[in-house]
Amino acid sequence: MRRRRPEKRSILPDPVYNDVGVARFINYLMERGKKGLSEKILYGSFDIIQQKTKSDPLELFKKAIENVAPIVEVKSKRVGGATYQVPVEVRTARRQALAYRWIISYSKKRSQKTMSEKLAAELIGAANNEGGSIKKREDTHRMAEANKAFAHFR
Repeated sequence: MRRRRPEKRSILPDPVYNDVGVARFINYLMERGKKGLSEKILYGSFDIIQQKTKSDPLELFKKAIENVAPIVEVKSKRVGGATYQVPVEVRTARRQALAYRWIISYSKKRSQKTMSEKLAAELIGAANNEGGSIKKREDTHRMAEANKAFAHFR
């Protein structure tokens, strides 16, 4: 018998924008427990967004997350010795988690100088439906679409 699932921890909103989503993103951005540094990176990129787009960085951030979050993905399922890629809908929490992860990983691959600049560029791109993280979502959707035939294995 499996053990019970651990309860979800509640997360405090971030100090500047008083937003839980931003706080969660900061936690995803954090490496080696250096939260101050990840806050500095995110707020720095928000300043860059403010300068470049002359719009509210929080609104742009939320739009970017919304655009990157996948609706369907494929999961491997073994059926009689064969493994099928079965398309499944993505739960809300996982959608957000994937969006955060993709934005951060594709920011790191960018060519700008500082992480703040890279993150700002990726967020602006994602809000405008372009960039690496958007491409990743499109690929994920395409995979699910291609394997629609196996949806009955769900």
